[in-house]
Amino acid sequence: MADFLSGAKRSLDLAQYDLNLGPETAEVVGGAIRDAAARGVAVRIIYNVDHRLPIPVPPPAEPDVAFITALGVPARAIAGIPDLMHHKYVIRDGEDVLSGSTNWTDDSWTREENVVAVVASPQLAHAFALDFEQLWATGNVEQSGKVEPRPVRVEGTEVRPWFTPGFGEELSHRIAKLIGRAKRRVRIASPIITSAPILATAAQIAADKAVDLAGVVDLTQVQEVLRQWQGNPNAQWKIPLLQAVLEHAPFSAKRSTPWAPGTVHDFMHAKVTVADDDVFVGSFNLSHSGQQNAENVLEIHDAALAESMAAFIDGIRALYALITPADVETKRS
Repeated sequence: MADFLSGAKRSLDLAQYDLNLGPETAEVVGGAIRDAAARGVAVRIIYNVDHRLPIPVPPPAEPDVAFITALGVPARAIAGIPDLMHHKYVIRDGEDVLSGSTNWTDDSWTREENVVAVVASPQLAHAFALDFEQLWATGNVEQSGKVEPRPVRVEGTEVRPWFTPGFGEELSHRIAKLIGRAKRRVRIASPIITSAPILATAAQIAADKAVDLAGVVDLTQVQEVLRQWQGNPNAQWKIPLLQAVLEHAPFSAKRSTPWAPGTVHDFMHAKVTVADDDVFVGSFNLSHSGQQNAENVLEIHDAALAESMAAFIDGIRALYALITPADVETKRS
């Protein structure tokens, strides 16, 4: 991360859901930001604060505001009300983008599964800049993500940037569409799966067994979602769909540490979907709430990358036990 920041010549725009580092890593990353500002690079930071609504675990981030303030660069807190500013991206010099699923915390970098994408493309950087300016200008998650998902060519590869909440519903339907069209394999890594279009499509192909579907989730978070749905009559219809996906296809689950003050954050945090030769990678959980958050996803059509990401997901799957019906059962009301 510090190397990427240190390469800036003109500008750095950071959108970080959680920026909270220990002394050693704070010095490395903070030093790169301060050095960039000292040599005349225009640096801006936006970060998420102040969410008070109940959401599935884990709870909202608690950025180190004192650390951010001490950097001495323009910064803006984005109130995650009603929904989260959940981005984790950097735009460098209007030419390069670093994005993905990882928060900027020590636990994220040492205890969690995550994916980071670095792309050199002025056209892609422009799309991210449009999203950043919407958040910087308004401070309002609901008014952001209004950037059309127009594909760009990056060294011959088609890359389509998606932003929510502006195109949240469209993103969920796009992922569901390509999952449904897959002929060979689908791989999913997501802490939870609650988006209705994605859930319904995945349940259908899990039942049909015509496509090689497999994945990995975070069992602690899945079980919390099931408990919430069980107590919500408007959401109970999703329970059998989620159970069908996780029971009828080989999904593994990380039993992460339940959240409590002072606990480690060791969630299965990667957010990647592979459908044949298409890859979706970014900050977006495959969730209904993610459609309302400020999120970003890169849709990349590249066979070699799809193979690499499918292998990455299979590698995570191999670390954890397969989900059993007992893992996702719910009590009858």
